[in-house]
Amino acid sequence: MKNSVFLLLLIFLMSACRPTAVHHCSAPVFGTYYAVTYCGDEDAGMQASLDSLFAAFSAEFSLFDSSSVVCRLNRGEDLYLSEDFVKLLQLSTQISRNTHGAFDVTVAPLVKLWGFGPDSLREVTAQMVDSVLENVGYEKIGIEYGHLIKRNANIQLDFGAIAKGLAVDKAVELLRQRGYTNFLVDIGGEVRTCGSKAGKPWRIGVQVPTEDSEGEIASSYDFPMCDKAIATSGNYRNYHERDGERFSHIINPSTGYSERSDLLSVSVIAADCTSADAYATALMVMGREKSMQWLQLHPELAAYLIYYEDGDFKVARTPNFP
Repeated sequence: MKNSVFLLLLIFLMSACRPTAVHHCSAPVFGTYYAVTYCGDEDAGMQASLDSLFAAFSAEFSLFDSSSVVCRLNRGEDLYLSEDFVKLLQLSTQISRNTHGAFDVTVAPLVKLWGFGPDSLREVTAQMVDSVLENVGYEKIGIEYGHLIKRNANIQLDFGAIAKGLAVDKAVELLRQRGYTNFLVDIGGEVRTCGSKAGKPWRIGVQVPTEDSEGEIASSYDFPMCDKAIATSGNYRNYHERDGERFSHIINPSTGYSERSDLLSVSVIAADCTSADAYATALMVMGREKSMQWLQLHPELAAYLIYYEDGDFKVARTPNFP
């Protein structure tokens, strides 16, 4: 009996000391990339399952697939919406209220007007902006019996500032369903971590803003993050230039114009990546001072803001940012 107990104890100690295998999956997706790192036994079907998940996700929310659900809704079709679509629209409306409209998925007509959608940039006048603003406003849409209700037919949706975060969260669900507890999901810099990597916290980096869209990606600050999500919104990679003036893809839904401020990027930590993604965009719209004031009222979020002042990059962050 003693020998049996000793043998079991020895087997336990040997398995406890054995390094946990770490596996990786990655591929292009949504015009960027995804990278999943998970610990434990390798799942031969993981890559195919992730690819299938993201393909189905794109079929609902992509503005670059004319057959997607959101494109069909934008063309005026009446569709019965999936549970994921309804939940995302409800969360989007809640975040719009929380941010006093700084985040708004009805911004699609403005995005198209400024040439950040599938269409190319054209000359934009104040009269055109005023006209399009009549079709923007989260309070002008709703859900009834699983169907999208619009105040007028010209209202269109753009989930570009929140959908990537939801895709991260859906990948997290998939990994958990397959029994994994230690993993990291990254889609184009929107990241969520669960558990640890070989007993150590996952480490996350905040990107240094670049002078232009082709600038080299580098990290200025890294920190441990466990069981949280982080998303970054910035105006230094996706923009147009005309007559020496830079027009950011981040457009204020209230004014119809891209914000001009010293704020270059905002990284937000939240419990889920969907919320982190949306709030990062909302804070970019608010600007540095308003963002820091607003964040004081929302301790459930942590934020790291990079701005430009006196010819150099500077940082403002909430006390709870790791």
